[in-house]
Amino acid sequence: MQPLVRGNIRLAATVMLVRDTSFGLQVYMVQRPGRGDFPDLHVFPGGKVDEADWAPHLCAGLGEDEANRHMGLESGALRYWVAVARECFEECGVFIVRQEQTPLDLSDSSLRDVYTTKRDALLSGQSTFTDLCVADGLTIACDQLAYFSHWITPDLAPRRFDTRFFLAAMPPGQLTLAHTEETADDQWIAPREALDCHAAATWQMIDPTLRSLETLSQFDSVAQALSCVKAKEHLMPWTQDLGKRGMQPLQ
Repeated sequence: MQPLVRGNIRLAATVMLVRDTSFGLQVYMVQRPGRGDFPDLHVFPGGKVDEADWAPHLCAGLGEDEANRHMGLESGALRYWVAVARECFEECGVFIVRQEQTPLDLSDSSLRDVYTTKRDALLSGQSTFTDLCVADGLTIACDQLAYFSHWITPDLAPRRFDTRFFLAAMPPGQLTLAHTEETADDQWIAPREALDCHAAATWQMIDPTLRSLETLSQFDSVAQALSCVKAKEHLMPWTQDLGKRGMQPLQ
């Protein structure tokens, strides 16, 4: 299994939540505060892979061998599915899980309040994501998380991340609720509009985010995006220039 840290490179996972609207596909983005890793940047939610993310019993419908094949790893790939589901809940308040094989519906405000309280306990270190899932009979909806791309921060960066990107449809009956200590702003936006914000110099973004938005801008719907990504027909061809910017082969 890969070490979580090798030199100054840390394993990480990122999720691109997408939804259909009358204006076309939108993606959920957050702005990092002016401190910490990547200050002020507009990014997709995500974070570091933790030791506790090795929880294969939470991964419904996806075996370890299949996950490893997806990523070209010998072992440990399921950690990324757990990490991205955990980060999505911690940072966005969105739970990509099932309860007794049924998607968790938080459209009822009282139930939503219950899980907001559980999320606060998780963020304050009073509980863990695994404990929460086990206690409530929840499993990660792995089939709703499509492995999208692989990036490693280039050599010149003082802190580097080996990051796997995932695509996920926004679950019905849920709302995004940004973690205010980790985000300065958040919004749903069309990928092309986000790229226009960068071109106008009103948003700061780095290459993995920009290239991902370029890919997402080609899709008219969530179903089309997920189908294309699951078939591995979405990525732009790898080039030496993209390699220098951090893009890795998908497997």
